[in-house]
Amino acid sequence: MNIDDPRLFLNRELSLLAFQDRVLGEAKDCSNPLLERLNFLSILGSNLDEFFMVRVAGLKQKAGMQEVGLGGMSGTELLERIRQEVVRLTDATYRCLRESIQPEMERVGIALIDYADLDEGERTRLNDYFHRTVFMVLAPLAFDPGRPFPHISNLSLNLAVVVEDAKGAEHFARVKIPDTLPQIVPVTPRDGGKPSRFVWLEQLIVANLQALFPGLAIKEAHPFHVTRDAETSIQELESDDLLETIEEAVWRRRFRSVVRLQVDARISTPILELLAKELELDEKEVYLIEGPLDLKRLREMNSLDRPELKYKSLFPYTPPGLQPDAKEDIFGQIRSGDILLHHPFESFQPVVEFIRRAAHDPDVLAIKITLYRVGKNSPVVQALLEAIEEGKQVSVLLELKARFDEESNIEWAKALEREGVHVIYGLVGLKVHSKIALVVRREGEIMRRYVHMGTGNYNPLTARMYTDLSLFTCDEQIGADATDLFNYLTGYSAKTDFRKLLVAPVSLRRGLEALIVREIEVARQSGTGHLIFKMNALEDSEMIKLLYRASQAGVRVDLLVRGLCCLRPGIPGISDRIEVSSAVGRFLEHSRIYYFGNGGHEEVFLGSADLMPRNLNRRVEIVFPVESPSLVQRIRHEILDVYLTDDINTYHVGSDGVYQRAPRSETTGGIDAHERFMNLRSASRIHWNERF
Repeated sequence: MNIDDPRLFLNRELSLLAFQDRVLGEAKDCSNPLLERLNFLSILGSNLDEFFMVRVAGLKQKAGMQEVGLGGMSGTELLERIRQEVVRLTDATYRCLRESIQPEMERVGIALIDYADLDEGERTRLNDYFHRTVFMVLAPLAFDPGRPFPHISNLSLNLAVVVEDAKGAEHFARVKIPDTLPQIVPVTPRDGGKPSRFVWLEQLIVANLQALFPGLAIKEAHPFHVTRDAETSIQELESDDLLETIEEAVWRRRFRSVVRLQVDARISTPILELLAKELELDEKEVYLIEGPLDLKRLREMNSLDRPELKYKSLFPYTPPGLQPDAKEDIFGQIRSGDILLHHPFESFQPVVEFIRRAAHDPDVLAIKITLYRVGKNSPVVQALLEAIEEGKQVSVLLELKARFDEESNIEWAKALEREGVHVIYGLVGLKVHSKIALVVRREGEIMRRYVHMGTGNYNPLTARMYTDLSLFTCDEQIGADATDLFNYLTGYSAKTDFRKLLVAPVSLRRGLEALIVREIEVARQSGTGHLIFKMNALEDSEMIKLLYRASQAGVRVDLLVRGLCCLRPGIPGISDRIEVSSAVGRFLEHSRIYYFGNGGHEEVFLGSADLMPRNLNRRVEIVFPVESPSLVQRIRHEILDVYLTDDINTYHVGSDGVYQRAPRSETTGGIDAHERFMNLRSASRIHWNERF
């Protein structure tokens, strides 16, 4: 079989849905804490919302095109397969909630019940809450010849209500379920103790609809949930002001076409037909749900004070040399040798402290940083504002096109600009996804550059939930590369190469290709070639073909791919030396690691880029080398080896694209990579004690 044959590639959308199947697998896994299983269902609901907003919406924008992509399917065929998989996945999700999780919740004294199952006293107390709080927030919107069909906002949960007047005429109204109130309402016990029974907010509202429509008979009321197209294109070349263009695009997104309608399966045909007509949907875009809509609301249950039903608390380890009260400052630590941090098992606080110390250090002259997703109340942004107050030169590349974070980034950009920070919004035609900070410091007669680079965002919140890696260095060549990169981002540059950094779209693709080709030559000469790539996604067809070539040449290829993977492993003569696994567990796998055996002279690169066309061709990414031999060994043996032996969180994929759980070892009782990393703090102490 020729490696250009489309049958050698798995479809990216179906592969991404297979990832959602693995998320569901964690909700089904009875060895996970009960409230964490609920949280996995919440994550699955959120993931499917985004899948429709982006992936399905993108396919629908190309409706009618018969172009065959990876996997050999036309757009029409793919949309049908997606529907089939989503229906199957949705049925399995609600079956898991109904038949597995809820009975287990009841066994431990937590009941997520229907309003109809409450006793009279419980109903009275809940109805009182409705009239005191909920009623004043609601706004019924009628639909009749004098009032147009109301706009249904993206991801909103609503009630389709039919009422009958005194003359027997029926009328339609929409009631939005307010997302500013708790979606799962606790039923206060008679004695005022801690609630153990809970009701969905929409059921409470349905039970009290008469208060919204006095004098009318309530004939029907059914929940529905709308997902809109969020794949908004940005016409940058036609724009004089990128900030204004992004703001307008975000505003327009609210009115994009609907790509999915989820409705209560008990809804009547006339009401369903009305919704489908007004939302301009056909039957294949409607999903009938037997259970509560919008399962991402289940995350609210995680706030229950039941620690025995959750993962044990994580207390990130801070190496002694980087603690706030350390005798030597962080710059001295970096001068002593490159520093590697493994988040969330090692604290993200040293990264924040790096920026904060730079802001207040009288010898620091300039700070430059790229920001992609920073979150709310960002301590990194606060440190940058403090740096301006201290008279530093501060430059921030704040990517406005970070999908679903545009509004937050726009507000940060304005706040930074108001204080005098030099803010760059991004580059025309490119999304800046790199994670890098540069601090310029005067030390006696020399100017020294300190650099932080990472695989994750400058966001302390996600740094507690995602696995990522950080590297601090004052290597002169990397510092020079960082300077050139920021000049490329903030000014004009035709630079085509860097000293040590691999930078997309300039040199990353050809750099990685050259390293893979080198490994192929090593295998041909010695038979010892080995690649270990860890990433979020593998889609780029040229990279996949090169990995096929590596396998054919005798290179052992281990791929740790969290999400979508379009490569088919295990095909005789093509990919029989390639193994693909996916880890899904307590933390979201986010680190990207590229390991090359190199005939015993091992090399490791870290970075922000997955092997996808968008990362290699249409984004500014950096992949950086880890040059300290001890850190290379740490990544190889303390991190990659653990992932490769994990048989608790890991799924293996076959040549058919089907993922199966790794068989659990009878001798070890199972290895959980995340648990192992949490317990590796002792190894981290040994590593730091060797240095200090």
